[in-house]
Amino acid sequence: MDDRTRTALIVTGISCLVLVDSLLADLPLVAAGAKVFASCGFLAVAILAGALESTYGRVLLFGLALSFLGDVFLIGETQRAFLGGLTAFLLAHLAYVTAFVVVGVNLRWMALAALPIIGCAIVVASWLGPHTPQELTLPVYIYTTVISVMVITAFGTRGMGAPTLILAGALMFFLSDLSVALARLVHTDFPNYVWGLPLYYAGQLCLALSVSQARYHALPQPSKSDR
Repeated sequence: MDDRTRTALIVTGISCLVLVDSLLADLPLVAAGAKVFASCGFLAVAILAGALESTYGRVLLFGLALSFLGDVFLIGETQRAFLGGLTAFLLAHLAYVTAFVVVGVNLRWMALAALPIIGCAIVVASWLGPHTPQELTLPVYIYTTVISVMVITAFGTRGMGAPTLILAGALMFFLSDLSVALARLVHTDFPNYVWGLPLYYAGQLCLALSVSQARYHALPQPSKSDR
């Protein structure tokens, strides 16, 4: 990792802290600026880490760009803004799934991961159901399905010897989405972004950094027994 990448990582982390602090202090304009800056940070990290030098990196970068768009949408407080953010992130997860398939996936690992991940997704969807407006019910269920597939596919890459950063990033992204659901649908008193936003940016940074390792992995093809 070179000095420019380290600097981008540090700047992104500081921007995330400013974002959380400004939300706690009820400074929406500062929070909006910090959010955009932090989200630009994970794009910069991916590019500096070599995202443009591999197919995996370019597809992942496209997903990160869609995530950036989702972050911009979620600055708004309206239902339309939430739906726009949901759509952007759904497309981002589809891009991540595509990138993971490019790296290579082990179907046995995916099958083993599917049961607990799907079970967790069903619990979350059932919990969110009563709090979700009718017009958002289908989009939320679709999104929950797609992000679950993204995590399952990330497990598949690990089964092929891909960087641990991919799985770590996917899991942190999955968990961070709970904070968004709590904030936008359940409306709890506790400011869940205090833990959700750091998890989100840490996850995105893990995915961004994974391109530097994935470029050098000559991953074996799955055997017939793994298919």
